Amino acid sequence: MGHKHKYGVVLDAGSSGSRVYIYRYKTAEYVKEKEDTKELGRLPKIKTKKSWNFKVKPGISTFGDKPELVGEEHLKELVAFAEEQVPKDEIENTPIFLLATAGMRLLPKAQRDAVLENVCAYFQKHSKFQIPDCDLHIQVIPGETEGLYGWVAANYLLDGFDKPEKNDHGDGHHTYGFLDMGGASAQIAFAPNATEAEKHANDLKLLRLRTVEGEAIEYGVFVTTWLGFGANEARRRYVEHLLGASPGEQEVPDPCLPVGLLIKPTGEEIEPGSSKATGKLSHLIGTGKFTDCLHSAYPLLEKNKPCDDPPCLLNGMHTPAIDFGVNHFVGVSEFWHTTHEIFAMAHKDRAYDFASYQKQVSELCSRKWSDLEKDIEKEFWGSKVDAKTVEEVCFKASWLINMLHEGIGVPRVSLEQSGHPITGEANKTNAIVDGAEDKGFLDPFQAVNKIDGTEVSWTLGKMVLYASSQMPPAKDSMAVGFGSNLPGTKLPSDFQFASGKLAEPTTGSASDTAGDKSWHDRILGSSYSRRIPGLLIFLLILALAMYLLCGRERRLSYWQKVTGRRTSPSWSRRKGAAPGLFSAKLFGNTSPSYERVLEEAADPDDFELADLPSDDQVYSDSSNSSHGRTGRSSGWATPSTRGLSPDVSRPSPKKGYFDPSSSAAAGLGITPFERGGLTVRTESRERLAPAPSLLGRSRTGSPRQSPLVAPLKEMVD
Repeated sequence: MGHKHKYGVVLDAGSSGSRVYIYRYKTAEYVKEKEDTKELGRLPKIKTKKSWNFKVKPGISTFGDKPELVGEEHLKELVAFAEEQVPKDEIENTPIFLLATAGMRLLPKAQRDAVLENVCAYFQKHSKFQIPDCDLHIQVIPGETEGLYGWVAANYLLDGFDKPEKNDHGDGHHTYGFLDMGGASAQIAFAPNATEAEKHANDLKLLRLRTVEGEAIEYGVFVTTWLGFGANEARRRYVEHLLGASPGEQEVPDPCLPVGLLIKPTGEEIEPGSSKATGKLSHLIGTGKFTDCLHSAYPLLEKNKPCDDPPCLLNGMHTPAIDFGVNHFVGVSEFWHTTHEIFAMAHKDRAYDFASYQKQVSELCSRKWSDLEKDIEKEFWGSKVDAKTVEEVCFKASWLINMLHEGIGVPRVSLEQSGHPITGEANKTNAIVDGAEDKGFLDPFQAVNKIDGTEVSWTLGKMVLYASSQMPPAKDSMAVGFGSNLPGTKLPSDFQFASGKLAEPTTGSASDTAGDKSWHDRILGSSYSRRIPGLLIFLLILALAMYLLCGRERRLSYWQKVTGRRTSPSWSRRKGAAPGLFSAKLFGNTSPSYERVLEEAADPDDFELADLPSDDQVYSDSSNSSHGRTGRSSGWATPSTRGLSPDVSRPSPKKGYFDPSSSAAAGLGITPFERGGLTVRTESRERLAPAPSLLGRSRTGSPRQSPLVAPLKEMVD
C-alpha cells in the first residue's frame, strides 16, 4: 500500500512576525487503494492541528538592512519546529513555502531581494525540506494573491466546493465571498453571479482545482486589494485629516476616542496633567461621540474619486456588482477581532447584527477612559485585551461599519428587529452555531476566525491548491493554479502553477503531472527537448575526454576495432601530405621510432621525426557556472526561468496586479528578483503542457461549473 499522507509547510511572513503552519493530506494512491468513493469526488482532505503552528517576532522585513542574519535570528526556530512536527522520513518529500505580505512589500527592492536571497540560502543549507524553486517557494505575494488564497480557504472549510447542494444561496450559487482586513490593506474576493461573471469575464481570475480522482473544477473569481484601507493606515489618514482640519490647535477633539483619553497624534497615551499635554505640540482628546466618529471616518472611503471603469466600490477601483441575494461574505482578521475581541460576550454565538453591534460600540466609546482602565485591570474582556486594544476599538469599529455598509454595500440587517432576508427567521441567536455544523452561513456577512476548529488562514488556501495539484489528473484535466480568465484552452502567460512551476509558453496544457509519463516521454517532452542539443554536446565531450585518458595502446585498439583495419607500427607520409597530427595526437604512435620515406629524387638520407605525443594529458574545465537561487532537487533540471518574474512593486490604487500595463501584470505572487537555475523534483505534478485534444474544451467563469457532490469530513486530529 502506498503512503497514506503527505505534508506541506507554509510560512506566513507578515509585518509583525512569521508564523509557520503545517498541513497534512491524504495521497490519491492511498484513497484509491482504500476504494473510498466518498473522497474520490472531492478535493484532497487536508488536516492540521492547533499545535502545528508557531510564531516568531518581529517580521522578516526588519532584516532589510541586515539580511545575512535572517536565518540564524529568525528562520532557525521556525525550521526546527517544523522538523519536529513532520515525520523524519517525510521531511525530504515535504515542500516548504515562505510567502511574505505587507511588511516586505514596503521594503526597497534591493533590500527585499537581499532578504529573500538569504532566506533561500538558509533553507538550502540548513533544511532538508523540499524547495525545488526558490522563485515560487519564497516570494512576496501581492494582496490579490493573498485574497485569492483566503477565498479558497474559506470555501474549503465551509464546503462551498464539495457540498453545493447544502450551500445553495440561490440561482445555483454555492460559494462564499471573502473579506480580509489587516493593518495596511483590505482584500475582497468573490465569484459574481452568472450575469456579472459574463459581463465582467475579463476582470475575473480563473481558478482551477482538482479532485482526488483527477477531475478539474473551475471558478471565475474577482479579487482586488485596497492599499491604505487597512485599520492602521485608515487611522493614520484619519488623524492627518483631523489635524489638518484644526491647524494650530493644541488640543484637537477626537470623537473616535473614549471620553477624556489623551494621546499623541502618533498614538501614544498622555497621562493627565503631564507636561506633554500642555506643550506646544498638538494632541488628541477623546469625546466619545460614536455617531460623529462614523461621519468623520466616511470620507476615508474615497467614494468621490472618479470611476474610470464602472461599477466601482472604493477609491475609484472597478468591482463587479455584488448580488447579496447569492453573495454571502465571511470576514477574517480585523473583521473578526473588531467585532469579537471586546464584544465577544454578545456576539460569539450569533451572526453579525448591525443594529446590536453599533449600539454596544456606542455605549463603550461614550464611557470615561478612567472607568475603562479599571475594567482592563480586572480583565473584564479577558487577559488578551490590553489598553491599546480598548483605545483603538472605537475607531476600528467605525471604520469596519463604514467599509461594510457604505463601501462594500453589505445590507444593514438587524436579525433582532426584522426577519432574515432569505429564511424569514426573526432571531438567529443560536442558529449560526447550529449552522456551523452543516456550514449554513446564509447571512450577508459573518465574521469568522475558525471553522470547525481550523483557522481560516490564507495559508490553508495555498495548501489546498498545492495538494490539489498533486492528484494525478484524469484525461483532459488541465493544470491546477490560477491566471487571467482568457477564452480558449491555452494557458495564459501569467498562469501560476500550484506546485512550484512557472507557466510554459502559451501552448496549452492538457495535464500538468509527470506521473503519467515514462522517463523517455518526459525527456522528449517539451520541457526537456530544448535541452537535447546541449546534452548531446556534453556527452560527446565526455566521450572524447574518456577516450583521450585511456592511453595510446587502448586508443589504437579501439580505432582498429571501429575501422576494421590494422595499423602499422609507423605511419608513412608522402611529400606534401598533411603531417597526420590529428591521428598522432588522438591515437599516438606505437613506438618512438621514425621512418625514412624515399620519394622521387629525394635524398635517401633525408628523414623526419614523427610527432610524439605526451602520455600526460591536461584537461581543464573553463566553464564558470553562476549558481543562482536554485533549490535542492532529486529530479531532472528544468530550463531557467530568468526574466519571467516581474517586479512586485506597491500597486497604485488605479493600476493593480491585474492591469496588463502594470509592472506586475505578468502574474500574481512572482517575486521581483532573478535567479539562475530552476530545478523541479521528479514527483512534481506540474510538468505537462496542454495536449491538442483539449482544444475546444469549454470553460466558463460561472461559479456553478463542475460542482462536487461528495461530502467533506471535518478537519480533526
